[in-house]
Amino acid sequence: MNIVLMGLPGAGKGTQAEKIVEDFNVIHISTGDMFRQAMADETEVGLKAKGFMDKGELVPDDVTEAIVEERLAKDDVQKSGYMLDGFPRTIEQANALQTIAKNVNKPIDGVILIDVKPEALVERLSGRYICSNCGATYHKIYNPTKVEGTCDVCGKHDFYQRDDDKPETVKNRLKVNIEKNTPIIDFYSKLNLLHKINGEQDIDVVYKEVKEVLQNL
Repeated sequence: MNIVLMGLPGAGKGTQAEKIVEDFNVIHISTGDMFRQAMADETEVGLKAKGFMDKGELVPDDVTEAIVEERLAKDDVQKSGYMLDGFPRTIEQANALQTIAKNVNKPIDGVILIDVKPEALVERLSGRYICSNCGATYHKIYNPTKVEGTCDVCGKHDFYQRDDDKPETVKNRLKVNIEKNTPIIDFYSKLNLLHKINGEQDIDVVYKEVKEVLQNL
């Protein structure tokens, strides 16, 4: 089974990926893992990628795509199939992936999109706050302090929010992701590969629906 897993930041992809790997024994391949492995193995494309990253530059698509092809051609993927997470990130990469998958004789069976409304994601992602005194982390919805305004660990009352967690920052990050993802979602929809799952349900309900899709592929 060969699949692509998609979803905006905070949609719960990581949790679903763990469950998929456990039940379907596919190789979970994230973009970061691929780059790290290629650089550690000192493959030709891995060294090329390292050259760009060491200079603080973005790795060009052709190098990224070569790393993906190199990874998908490996024995473990050929035996067990793959779940790509974090690739493709652009419509150009989505087109390239169709060719890569064909080259390594591992065509995509399906694309799972964990779909959560941006408003719900802002609430999820911007709810984190941290105790200024001891660094204990809380979430206003999922992990609030036992007594409002008082740290469970040290009893102090002073909290702060990281810039990355502030609502405006989160909204901007989601906006950029939505702009990039929309053409890719349309692309896979036209190929009849897209399976949209409502990610606003309970985690186990989400996975039940994911599992049903995967069992039917």
